Amino acid sequence: MENTSVTTGKNFILLGLFNYTEFHLFLFSMVFMTFLTSLMGNAFMIMLIYVDPRLHTPMYFLLSQLSLMDMMLVLTIVPKMAANYLRHTRSISPTGCGAQIVLLLTLGGGECFLLAAMAYDRYVAICHPLRYPILMNQKLCLHMTAGSWLLGGVDGLMQAGATLSFPYCHSREINHFFCEAPSLVRLTCANTMIFEFFMYVCCILMLLIPLSLILASYSLILAAVFRMQSTEARKKAFATCSSHLAVVGLFYGTSMFIYMRPKSYHSVGHDKVVSAFYTILTPVLNPLIYSVRNIEVKGACRKWLEKHFKGPRRISGGVFRVFYVEDHVICK
Repeated sequence: MENTSVTTGKNFILLGLFNYTEFHLFLFSMVFMTFLTSLMGNAFMIMLIYVDPRLHTPMYFLLSQLSLMDMMLVLTIVPKMAANYLRHTRSISPTGCGAQIVLLLTLGGGECFLLAAMAYDRYVAICHPLRYPILMNQKLCLHMTAGSWLLGGVDGLMQAGATLSFPYCHSREINHFFCEAPSLVRLTCANTMIFEFFMYVCCILMLLIPLSLILASYSLILAAVFRMQSTEARKKAFATCSSHLAVVGLFYGTSMFIYMRPKSYHSVGHDKVVSAFYTILTPVLNPLIYSVRNIEVKGACRKWLEKHFKGPRRISGGVFRVFYVEDHVICK
């Protein structure tokens, strides 16, 4: 039997993602390692953009904001989940639950609009390269970033406030591993039909408006690329955009699967797996995608490694050498 304590009263109960079998302990270890990798990868990306002058451009400033959002997203979910699992408890206070809802919607909504801003940046860079410094100036870049955070924050505060204002007359068990508005609405004993319709409309607007802007930007980019005479220019344009399109596909695919399906198609088990994918796995993939597919990021990374590790270094009485063969780092 599981030796898991459950706190009743006014706290909510998170049923979680794992039980205490050996296989689930292994899965928990993998999730926690993914969490640590995500934190280190995104922190390294932010540091790299900050220290390398070649990355002080609007594109990489927006990318640093994406990495910051991804770091905050995993910090919102995984530490509480891990603490509950390791302490064999499942409770979360209404305040903690509300904070998770606000942060999740702020970061999720903000990322939607930030990805649209990044698509516009690529459109200007490829379709209007000579006017890029004017059309994507620092002021506009800051306004787009602030607008992304603001729109996500407004959505989060509205939905969290409304969700926690309902009376919870029955079970307070949330069949999930974090607090989200749809899961809490199912526990209320009030008529939530109007709120659920409002919440569904909000999700559609927060997802489809930025997605429409992204599709419009890339339609214009595609048209411009096909008009290019140089094969090398086409390859460079596709390489620049492919990493962003991969991130857009991961984020929007999982988000639309969760929030835009009809109720009759929802399955708790599937929802948990997909939620784990976009809240835990996607943040670790984003810096990997940008570092593998982006020439400037790879160059900045190589420069940083050469600066800090090239040549013999004495560690614990031994000698540590780093040799570079083409694009690979070989340590001895």
